[in-house]
Amino acid sequence: MVPPLHRLLPYDEWRTLEAAHEARVHAATAGHRERRLRGEKHAIEDFLFTYYPFTVGALTRWHPGAGVGLLAQGGDPASFGTRASWRFYRTVPTQHGPALAVDLAAYRAERGSGLAWMHRVLSRTLASPARLGCFGLHEWAMVYGLRPGEQRHENLPLRLSHDETDAVVRAASITCTHFDAFRFFTPPARGLNLLQPTREKQADLEQPGCLHAGMDLYKWGTKLLPTVASDLVMDAFDLARAIRRVDMQASPYDVSRYDVPPIRIETPAGRAEYVRRQREFAEWGNALRERCLAEPVFAGVEEWPDPPPREPTSPRHATSPRHATAPHHATSPRHDTAPHHATSPRHATAPHHDTAPKDTPHG
Repeated sequence: MVPPLHRLLPYDEWRTLEAAHEARVHAATAGHRERRLRGEKHAIEDFLFTYYPFTVGALTRWHPGAGVGLLAQGGDPASFGTRASWRFYRTVPTQHGPALAVDLAAYRAERGSGLAWMHRVLSRTLASPARLGCFGLHEWAMVYGLRPGEQRHENLPLRLSHDETDAVVRAASITCTHFDAFRFFTPPARGLNLLQPTREKQADLEQPGCLHAGMDLYKWGTKLLPTVASDLVMDAFDLARAIRRVDMQASPYDVSRYDVPPIRIETPAGRAEYVRRQREFAEWGNALRERCLAEPVFAGVEEWPDPPPREPTSPRHATSPRHATAPHHATSPRHDTAPHHATSPRHATAPHHDTAPKDTPHG
């Protein structure tokens, strides 16, 4: 059942918004797509397209979010094209003609405990104070005790020797709170972490100072599609991309081939720089968490029973043509919302500033 629509977008207006979104995605992914055609790897940016299983094609699809109706051109439902068969979309009657909208109830019914788990992680992370003393040592712990050639980024040398890298790990207090980073620590490094994160503890340990928790906002956004607007997902993508760059700058790897300077967290100046960026990302991430939690899809979810610890269904199923549902011609009462001429379906601006494959390293 499609809930009452609070906005209707005329055909020409939503097609303009759709084109603007496609242009934004095209610009943001141009380098990745060009490298992919050449068969060229990029140790920094490939992470956004391999660890997070959401394709560029799926990202390119524009969604206005729940509660927004897209009016047909001249009242002809055929003008919706293939969008009418996208999963969770339904055609509903309005006094201004047929409109295409997201069936929020169907999405919530299908996602169930996965949606509740998302809410739990996001809300508890938002309520937690940022911890700013980890200095990105999770990446160092993932190579601790390895010998030359054993690190997963085999095409990237380490900035320091293996012995020097190990010495940095031993001399530090490792305080990683993020399970999906901790699980890729080398066996001897796990015992050096002051915490022992598990999937069951994830909602309790996650905190906004964690760079990987910030990157995961992109994952949560893609899983919420099509109930949230695409501009929210792209804002999360921009954050994830910025974080990933710093994550690798502060890593033990030599990333100079990508024209990015290292953040030498083994030095006082490097640690200070890392904390500065960490604080900035925590503020940016919390602004996005607030936007996510304010979405209609989460209404009342905090009253649901505590969900089991789990990752929701992979986001690609939400928009993949392979899983498309035939359009549903609703018989619900007409919606009396007048068309609203606006430049954005959410008026959302970026802040100022699928589960991860089980065998894919986090760094």
